[in-house]
Amino acid sequence: MKLNWQFKKRSTLIIHVIAWTVIFLLPYIFSSENEFAKDADEWPFKKLDTATNLLWMGLFYLNAYVLISAFFYKRKYIPYILIAVAAFCIIILFHGLLYKQLVPNHHFNFFRSAHIVIPFLFTILVSLTYKIILDRVNADKVADELQKENLKTELSFLRSQISPHFLFNVLNNIVALARTKSDELEQTTVKLSSLMQYMLYETDDDKVLLRSEVEYLQSYVELQEQRFGENISVQAHYDVQEDWHTIEPMLLIPFVENSFKHGNGSIEKPEINISLTVKNNELLFVVKNRFAQKDAAKDKTSGIGLINVTRRLELLYHKRHTLHIDNSDGWFTISLHIIFTK
Repeated sequence: MKLNWQFKKRSTLIIHVIAWTVIFLLPYIFSSENEFAKDADEWPFKKLDTATNLLWMGLFYLNAYVLISAFFYKRKYIPYILIAVAAFCIIILFHGLLYKQLVPNHHFNFFRSAHIVIPFLFTILVSLTYKIILDRVNADKVADELQKENLKTELSFLRSQISPHFLFNVLNNIVALARTKSDELEQTTVKLSSLMQYMLYETDDDKVLLRSEVEYLQSYVELQEQRFGENISVQAHYDVQEDWHTIEPMLLIPFVENSFKHGNGSIEKPEINISLTVKNNELLFVVKNRFAQKDAAKDKTSGIGLINVTRRLELLYHKRHTLHIDNSDGWFTISLHIIFTK
């Protein structure tokens, strides 16, 4: 971050140096040696113009970094105008002194030199425009950084809500296996350990490899299949041809959690279908489960996971995803489509 700031500061300095160098060299770029030879007075006046440019440079930075912030932005227009007039008089005074030093063969006439009011006003206008644009750019940067910080905070909050919910469900699986003294308890415990490792140590990053998220999803489904056994028919299909993409961690699991949570109970022939396809830089994720309307109110926390993941999708994949949720004909279906950036 510090190196980036130093680079920007150095780049700004270089741009200013180049701009003022061009301004100082303009009188000489558009003149030739023949013109100097034809008019012996040309050279002293060009030196005078070069020296006067130093005054314009001082006025530019004085107005841009002091006067505008101290007076113009605070709507103290009268003091601002009075100080500008005073600055003009000082510049006329220094211009007269430079004139006597650099053009000694000509008499200095104050009224004839008053034409410098034009470059004076031009410098004031340019510095004002520069300052307004610079402040607007900086304000936009601050607003963008603040928005990103708020986004990170909101995403962390949403993820923290989902993780305990998931852990609660998986621990229930372990309790069920322990009560039945199942031979699968050890294997399930090891699998849970790997899931917890993923949750605790890998999901701190903003993005994880898609293959890690898919492995996590598969392990979760297997744990649920062990818990419910033949009580629920689970069909899971994974066609991940491009597992090198990255995805926000624990983004897909709430949909599967919801299907197991509401796809059993008083439902006749409970069934869950899961399909995950990733190819051509696109992800298509479909989860379907049989659904009984009378079971909708059995849990006050119902839907928290879906609400959170919907919000996360909007924050993370705005305009790069579509999410359809349908509840008809006894089936609850979610269909998620994400377009990965190339």
